[in-house]
Amino acid sequence: MVTGSPLRIVVMSDTHIPLRARILPDSLWRAVDDADVVVHAGDWVDVATLDALEARSRRLIGVFGNNDGDDLRRRLPEVATAEIGGVRFAVIHETGGAAGRETRMEAAFPETDILVFGHSHIPWDTTTPGGLRLLNPGSPTDRRREPRRTFLTATVRDGVLGDVEFVTAV
Repeated sequence: MVTGSPLRIVVMSDTHIPLRARILPDSLWRAVDDADVVVHAGDWVDVATLDALEARSRRLIGVFGNNDGDDLRRRLPEVATAEIGGVRFAVIHETGGAAGRETRMEAAFPETDILVFGHSHIPWDTTTPGGLRLLNPGSPTDRRREPRRTFLTATVRDGVLGDVEFVTAV
């Protein structure tokens, strides 16, 4: 039985402003404006992006990445945890190589339902044998070897993550 309105979530990582782009894409800003929760999995590079997302987000959850300097590291944790609509989230920038990722992260985050990570710029959505869902939104500003720049949207309703979609950033 569905009892509550869904919470809208936007997930991004590896924005690398101003190194990979001057600004965040308009499609991402529209999603941020519509979201109840915004998650950033590190590699902001500049403080201005953090300030702008804090100003426009209803709720912002973020961590620092390997390309973030001391100014961002003073304001952001390496790992963030949050409960969103009854779902236990953890956010971290790096998870190591793809081989064995599910096993490593399941062991490292036993009290987590959803682990959001970044670093690779490669969209990723898998579930471990124990039920931990791993999500990497890719990058909205630097596609690297991917065919498109991406971020992720999802909803949480009644303790369930749903409507997970990789969105092309334009």
